[in-house]
Amino acid sequence: MRTTTPNSLKTPGRWRRLTSTAATAAATAALVLTGIASAGTATAAGATPRQTPATTKVTWTATPCATPKHKGDLACNSVRVTGGTTAFEKQRAAKNGTTPKAGDATTPSGYGPSDLQDAYGLTSAAASNGAGETIAIVDAYDDPNAEADLAQYRSHYGLPACTTAGGCFKKVGQTGSTTSLPSADSGWAQEISLDVDMASATCPHCDILLVEASSASMEDLGTTVNEAVKLGAKYVSNSYGGSESSSDTSYDSTYFNHPGVAITVSAGDSAYGAEYPAASRYVTAVGGTKLSSSSSTSRGWTESVWKTSSTAGTGSGCSSYDAKPSWQTDSGCGKRTIADVSAVADPATGVSVYDSYGVTAGWYTFGGTSASAPIIAGVYALAGTPGAGDYPARYPYDAAGTSALNDVTSGNNGTCSTAYFCTAGTGYDGPTGWGTPQGLDAFTG
Repeated sequence: MRTTTPNSLKTPGRWRRLTSTAATAAATAALVLTGIASAGTATAAGATPRQTPATTKVTWTATPCATPKHKGDLACNSVRVTGGTTAFEKQRAAKNGTTPKAGDATTPSGYGPSDLQDAYGLTSAAASNGAGETIAIVDAYDDPNAEADLAQYRSHYGLPACTTAGGCFKKVGQTGSTTSLPSADSGWAQEISLDVDMASATCPHCDILLVEASSASMEDLGTTVNEAVKLGAKYVSNSYGGSESSSDTSYDSTYFNHPGVAITVSAGDSAYGAEYPAASRYVTAVGGTKLSSSSSTSRGWTESVWKTSSTAGTGSGCSSYDAKPSWQTDSGCGKRTIADVSAVADPATGVSVYDSYGVTAGWYTFGGTSASAPIIAGVYALAGTPGAGDYPARYPYDAAGTSALNDVTSGNNGTCSTAYFCTAGTGYDGPTGWGTPQGLDAFTG
């Protein structure tokens, strides 16, 4: 277990591994938090500005898989918007005067593929790269509707079909079987929909391999990572985590030491504090940002650290157990520092997802670093196969300080004794790492 728990979540129902009966009881309580959506409202030159409808705070709740079912389980790092006006809704309202419908499953209310590709300089690469590459999504339990829901998402946004029949989509259990699958779970099904949709959004021509663990234990999820690599995936996205423990270094060597494979892991949703497996020295730890359109920047977007409250925001910190990888040279932490890079995660500036298992079939807006991890996995896939002996977590460090990364310099995810562990600034910082993608150069070997 943690020897220290910096700013650990005080609101129940979140991501920590359950360690006691009291914790188990606490984790059953519902979580609802709010955030303020923000986005640019510029109109085209010479156009008559439209009146923007009144906007409201975004309300959201942790997805059910953010509450571990059993002691020692890991939890997903995703949250779902339940109402209010998202950044995407504000943009759309400013453009054409539509009435916001965040939380209404009939229409998308979050960013779609074109938004994400534009924000991260991927539009051209997403149109031409990725064919023949496989992104593996590792999650717990089965989503019976995964392929059908993915088809709805891709069809709506005009992405090429990705089906089992066409050889693009494949779903297996942790042993690699297509027929022996784990039990279905509606909470993890939401997480799976988020993950496969975000991989699709950034790399529309990539194949998707969904590998489902039999449970949310580290042992089963780790075995599932190994199976994904065994099946040939060079990009493996993991959107789950829990408290660090003294066993993590053995998990590193058993499950995550895969040279030549880009393994991305979400940094956590409970604000400042390290979690595993984001702390693994072999993975790319992905933090979360608030992403808003902007008419005042040449990029057209601005980003800051995602923080909704002292217990809700992107994770970061200095590992208690994991050794520092050779390419990470920040001086304040003698061990592994989280994160390496980042992407959108704030639910108020969240992403659209289509889901139907255990919920009203339709469109939902999600946030959390569960969104940012598969986004970055897709960027690695667009950039091409890693070097056979490489640990791709190193690649952004090779591009540090260049235009290949959007340096996120504002915001924090809590309080800490070493400022850059929890506060954004010029260059490297814990919450956002070296920044967010601007094209592919920071993710190429």
